Amino acid sequence: MANHNEKKGMLIDVQPLKSKEEIREMLEALGMSKEYGLRNQLLFKLGISTGLRCGDLVALKVEQVKGKSSFKIREGKTKKERTVHLDQLMVDIADYIDTLPPGTTYLFPSRKGDAHISTTQAYRIITDAGDKIGNNSVGSHTMRKTFGYTYYNATNDIATLMEIFNHSSQKTTLRYIGMTDERIKQSIKNVSFF
Repeated sequence: MANHNEKKGMLIDVQPLKSKEEIREMLEALGMSKEYGLRNQLLFKLGISTGLRCGDLVALKVEQVKGKSSFKIREGKTKKERTVHLDQLMVDIADYIDTLPPGTTYLFPSRKGDAHISTTQAYRIITDAGDKIGNNSVGSHTMRKTFGYTYYNATNDIATLMEIFNHSSQKTTLRYIGMTDERIKQSIKNVSFF
């Protein structure tokens, strides 16, 4: 998936982060903002831990996630219902919610009015952090792709990943998470011609 990187004025191929080191660096860069570091880190952690699309992430409400190990969501793009598991993030979510003003509706509130941050703002947050770590192939889809790449490498369960992503083919899912090119490269490396 290509995204236009406004700062660089070039088309980029958004990729997943493929190692824990890259994820750690990204979290560190996201935490550099004194005022919004915790928010930015939680946005990214939720994205890479759930595989939700950016539009669904920014629209989450405090009541959906507060004190919950899972919740159901009707995804914006597909309109399909899905259960999202938060077991690994419950402490992070609770700590972050404690920093929000009482009565805050959205988990990621906008400074302007009673709305949530926009997907454009989320994109800026993620790409700015990518710039800080020298990774120009980072965009808001990086979160979802990182979830998929990590999940697939841990489980080799393409069928369940297809269901999570609501994809209709294995080929689509493998290409989306960057596995097609990686598999081809690895398989060619493993063949000896001489």
